[in-house]
Amino acid sequence: MDLKVIGEFIKQQRKAKGLTQVELAEKLLVSEKTISKWECGNGFPDTSLMLPLCKELDISANELLSGKRLTSEEYQKQAENNLITLKSQQEQSHKFLLTLESVLGFMSSVTFIILVFVASYANLPTWVRIVLIVIGFIHIVVGIHFCLTIEKDAGYYECQHCHNKYIPTYKQVMFSMHRGRTRYMKCPKCQKKSWQKKVIK
Repeated sequence: MDLKVIGEFIKQQRKAKGLTQVELAEKLLVSEKTISKWECGNGFPDTSLMLPLCKELDISANELLSGKRLTSEEYQKQAENNLITLKSQQEQSHKFLLTLESVLGFMSSVTFIILVFVASYANLPTWVRIVLIVIGFIHIVVGIHFCLTIEKDAGYYECQHCHNKYIPTYKQVMFSMHRGRTRYMKCPKCQKKSWQKKVIK
């Protein structure tokens, strides 16, 4: 997807409908700055805004993603290309999030260990030791929470019995046994438990 091309297309269609940026922003319940950002190619509408935007501009989602009006012959071909592009971008996003999870988990653990080590062995007043340990615990709890949220949302888990790919609940991720990114969980489709691997595709 070329954000500059899509932005120019949004601008053209907005003007064709006789709308100002302010008027379009009011219809979509966003700021004028957001519309300007899209039209300059510095951003893309959130998925929750794509269909309302298309409705206001009288275009299809496929045309929005393509950045141009499509003939009936072009429509099917472009739809397939757009799906492939979106899938690829989603996979890249999931890979980035999983890398971020690893970094966040490592940094949280290291910070916790350092703070507890300092509190245990440094010559400090008792109240300072307690504060350091509390900060360490808060840091690792917050880090674990964000890591589990990323672990839940990035990619899918695949059942070893029926090969169903699904996103588990936060509770499932939190309380399941795991070895790295492989977790022992119940599949929502076949209801069987197995060691399920994290997959991106």
